[in-house]
Amino acid sequence: MRASFSLLIVTGITLVCGRLLSVNSTTAGFAFLLGVLWIATAWGIIEAVLASLVAMLSFNFFFLPPIGRLVIADPQNWVALFAFLATSLVASHLSDRARKQAQEARNHQRDTEQLYALSRAILLSHPDHSMGRQVALQIARIFDCEAVALYDAPSGEIYSGGWEDLPGVEAKLKQVVIQATPLQEPACGLLVAPVSLGGRPIGSLALSHSALSDGALQALLNLVAIALERVRTEVTTNRAEVARQSEEFKSTLLDAIAHEFKTPLTSIKAASTSLLSESGALPAHWAELTSIIDEETDRLSLLVSDAVRMAQIDAGKIRLERAPVGIRDLCEGALVQFGQRLEARTLVRNFSIELPLVLVDRDLIQLALRQLIDNALKYSAPGAPLEILAEAEDKRILIVLRDRGPGIPERYLTRIFDKFYRRDAVKQHVPGSGLGLHIAREIVRAHGGDLWAKSQPGQGSEFCMSLPLPREGSAA
Repeated sequence: MRASFSLLIVTGITLVCGRLLSVNSTTAGFAFLLGVLWIATAWGIIEAVLASLVAMLSFNFFFLPPIGRLVIADPQNWVALFAFLATSLVASHLSDRARKQAQEARNHQRDTEQLYALSRAILLSHPDHSMGRQVALQIARIFDCEAVALYDAPSGEIYSGGWEDLPGVEAKLKQVVIQATPLQEPACGLLVAPVSLGGRPIGSLALSHSALSDGALQALLNLVAIALERVRTEVTTNRAEVARQSEEFKSTLLDAIAHEFKTPLTSIKAASTSLLSESGALPAHWAELTSIIDEETDRLSLLVSDAVRMAQIDAGKIRLERAPVGIRDLCEGALVQFGQRLEARTLVRNFSIELPLVLVDRDLIQLALRQLIDNALKYSAPGAPLEILAEAEDKRILIVLRDRGPGIPERYLTRIFDKFYRRDAVKQHVPGSGLGLHIAREIVRAHGGDLWAKSQPGQGSEFCMSLPLPREGSAA
């Protein structure tokens, strides 16, 4: 169609210059040249070349002697003719290139505006609605795509946009993620490209009849990758917030329960203490039973307090009330709480003669020690000896608890401190929640120290607690 119009323009110039105005050959040459330049600017180089050839023939036939014949008598006119043709072709080429550059600039500006609009839409997307769905709809609207399908590989979700469906696109989306290479079907105008982040495919995007350049497509895929990553970040943040609120609720609930427990325990303690103060008036077996009630009341009160503290620590609410404390006092205070559980065992105490004071929260460190002692009692055979030692070394105090239990395989030595972790080999016959060692380590680390384990299967275990010394220590 454009070629026909080009021929009509050349024909029109020929009629106007040769029949209506009867201009000379120079004027006609300029008229033909202007026509060829306009054709190159408006339609392109192919139409301009065709127009140049036809214009050359018309110029020769109608304006160069002998008129009416495709013959040139004067040799100078050959030079003029070829100069006209060369000028037309060069000018057409330059004009066409300028037209293409202008068109590329317009396309680049359009792509930039569309990508900006998409990025703004992503930033302003409603948090209560599906991000993937919003992105697919915005791509279809902004880039004028008939159909869009976005596949989020980690979640397995496919989000659609546009006013048409893409039958069978699910398999193609997954195939592109696996192969990490684009898929094109020119017959139906379908393009499926992988969406990557950090060099790994995290999804894929299908576009129907898209006019995007390669650069714009890559920028679009980067924006989609950012949007999908934002979805995962928001999900992770929401889960963390829910977990934090859950921990806070648990801590608050345990505080309330502890308060309810403490009230009757205080009454029981007062009654048992009152009875024991008059033990001479009680029969011997009653006095013994009352003593058991008194001891177990203390133990139950301590367990309730420990449960509340453990819940607070698990919720990240560690509040340290530091004071100078002797290591021997810390260890003995933790051991005395186990009473009868230690009576059937040999307990070896090995403390250096002079140990500096440590600046710690007495209650929390004793809670950590009780977790270690309770762990040793649960996992070692009844009657198996325990050893607790303490020594100063390299600006820290090292407290070590040794048992003669079955030991821990090396691959589990770090995992036993993970929250809720319990080995399959022991969790069926040893009670526990998997929180004790985790909380003990959190307490020690909050003091600037650390807690770790050493063990060999069949030879028992060592739990080592290090506490930093204050800058100016004194002897215990």
